[in-house]
Amino acid sequence: MTRIALISQSANLAYFAPLVQAAAPELDVVVWPDPAFREAEVAMCWNAPPGVYAQMPRLRLVHSIAAGVDNVVAGQDLRGLPVCRVVDPKLADGMVQYVLWSVLHFHRRIDVAMANQRNRVWQRPLQTPAADCRVGLMGLGKLGGAIARSLLGLGYAVNGWSRSAHDIEGAAMFSGAEAFDDFLGKTDVLVCVLPLTDATRGILGKRTFDALPRGAAVVNCGRGEHLVASDLLAALDSGQLRGAVLDVFASEPLPQDDPLWQAPGVVVTPHMATMASSAVVAQQVADNVRRLEAGQPLHNAVDMSRGY
Repeated sequence: MTRIALISQSANLAYFAPLVQAAAPELDVVVWPDPAFREAEVAMCWNAPPGVYAQMPRLRLVHSIAAGVDNVVAGQDLRGLPVCRVVDPKLADGMVQYVLWSVLHFHRRIDVAMANQRNRVWQRPLQTPAADCRVGLMGLGKLGGAIARSLLGLGYAVNGWSRSAHDIEGAAMFSGAEAFDDFLGKTDVLVCVLPLTDATRGILGKRTFDALPRGAAVVNCGRGEHLVASDLLAALDSGQLRGAVLDVFASEPLPQDDPLWQAPGVVVTPHMATMASSAVVAQQVADNVRRLEAGQPLHNAVDMSRGY
């Protein structure tokens, strides 16, 4: 019987146990830190404790419970183990909704109206057509592509940037480091849905903010480590940026004393932009365990040279 260990240092994944066993009754499921995890062949993880896989000599597969894998591989000796992620077909819907709300927050100047409300000021903010709001998307994978097409359908001017070239009809495409500044210079609301890699860590920092038009806004629903928070606060203080919507943070929950909580112009949400259905997660992990046992190619395997 194949044993699967549910492992996280920041969340109790025990709720997945009945879901996994419903999807694959033949699996033996244990929850870290039960010592039985050491004999597991599959690690089903979120924010895995550093070095935990080295304690699992029979480990054959590391499986994230989400679309990202950065926090299940950081600080680990993978020993060439395959790493898989979850792709929920409905994951894009939630991200599209969250980004649209964030773009509307700045395009329709809801941020200005909310500030006026706090001061009891009745003053209609300037309203402009969607075509006058240039949304810059960093990351053009499945999520970024869905966001771009939805915004285009609502009349927004959409620019897209990624490491490699993409083609989305109606959007202006930019790729590679040499096109990054040109992309930023044409962006009023910058949206980050990039995967976290060594190349993208800290990409939302001073250099990026300085290349945006003065008064631009930032939306981060990629990974918390994309953001250099001190640079964001400095850009807000100087007026280079007008505001930010932040859903992900390097440390979660966001510490009570973090200045982002009270920073003028910043909206903090608790990592809620989108998430895969627990049942879908359990089924995809169960399917991949069966494929592993049968020697078949794994679904949603991560190219570790790229980080996604």
